[in-house]
Amino acid sequence: MEIKLIRHTTPDVPKGTCYGQSDISLKNTFEAEAELVLQHLTTFSDYVLYTSPLKRCVFLAEKISPYYQRSKALLEMNFGDWELQAWDAIPREESALWMADFVNVAVPNGESYIELHKRVSSFMEMLISKNENAIIVTHSGVIRSILSYISTMELKDSFAFELPYGSVISISYENEQFKTDFKLN
Repeated sequence: MEIKLIRHTTPDVPKGTCYGQSDISLKNTFEAEAELVLQHLTTFSDYVLYTSPLKRCVFLAEKISPYYQRSKALLEMNFGDWELQAWDAIPREESALWMADFVNVAVPNGESYIELHKRVSSFMEMLISKNENAIIVTHSGVIRSILSYISTMELKDSFAFELPYGSVISISYENEQFKTDFKLN
């Protein structure tokens, strides 16, 4: 079984903005970035295509194939009250609590990283049980969670992975073991 994880292309949002599950647009560089992603997908007719339902992922999924399935399990972390705020405008007392333990502490009216990881892990278990090749167009938080799921890396350490927009990561699953291959644009 092979899985290709693809991070969406560059969003059109000011740098330093918290945007998690906000349904924001993409930069006008989308077409060029999408072409780079497609270069890493030579054959994929026997793959099932899954995408986050947010348009920054759906647009890329539509470039890959007209046949795709949206899954809420692939949504980025819900940043609740912090959505679309500048990170430095978030009250320090709130952000400090979250930063001290972002894995377990939920954002006000949002979710924690462990909550995201639970829904992503359920999705991965479903894929493994189906034993189907898949392309997943999603967000950096979800990809980091999947990389933690397939390795021994703790969630708190999963931000060590560099994941530029448009990254393609190939994962193979054979004999109950995962192997990865990063292709960063």
